[in-house]
Amino acid sequence: MKRLAVVQSNYIPWKGYFDLIASVDEFVFYDEVQYTKNDWRNRNRIKTPQGVQWLSIPTGISLRRKIRDVCINDPGCGPSHWQRLGANYARARHFQQIADWLEPLFRGRPWINLAEVNHSLIAAVCRFLDIGTRLTHSTEYPSDGDRTQRLVGLCQKAGADVYVSGPSARSYLDEAAFARAGIEVEWFEYGPYPAYPQLWGEFVHEVSIVDLLFNCGDQAARYMTHARR
Repeated sequence: MKRLAVVQSNYIPWKGYFDLIASVDEFVFYDEVQYTKNDWRNRNRIKTPQGVQWLSIPTGISLRRKIRDVCINDPGCGPSHWQRLGANYARARHFQQIADWLEPLFRGRPWINLAEVNHSLIAAVCRFLDIGTRLTHSTEYPSDGDRTQRLVGLCQKAGADVYVSGPSARSYLDEAAFARAGIEVEWFEYGPYPAYPQLWGEFVHEVSIVDLLFNCGDQAARYMTHARR
């Protein structure tokens, strides 16, 4: 039984995103769809002494783009983002361990294309967490039709038996269309996740995966469900 998930790429997403990846055999970056403003594609949240704050990649205001076509307005924002991460997480117990492999992804080369940056960071985090799920792109499985039909077609071309979806899709996904294609729909549940040692005040789950990594290092997967080593 091949389990498949299809999700837009996000910027250093929260631990639940990686838990979803770990729960399937193949994870498809769905970057053929329209870019959405004020969403998780180009930003995420971090803990700071002043509270939770956004870390955002500048991408302009146009919405007439697919995610895969979004260019970054400031190719030098990677180093500036790393400076903010260092300023807020340098006291974290495992900061240096994570910085050894994560910092070069922020400082190594200019950030040009949003999807490529997201893919690179997500793949690196998966490697650290020993998540062996295959990461692919929706361009490898072209399909047509409405929202559900495109997903059904993608699953068929990928040879999926089970489509694993986040709970937010319940409002629009046509499960009957999957059933007619012989594909089971499974609704993924995030958590419940245990709290972990975290800097700066009251504990917050809904922050970037880097918060968990900096604070817990090799033990990060223990605070997840499907990524446990």
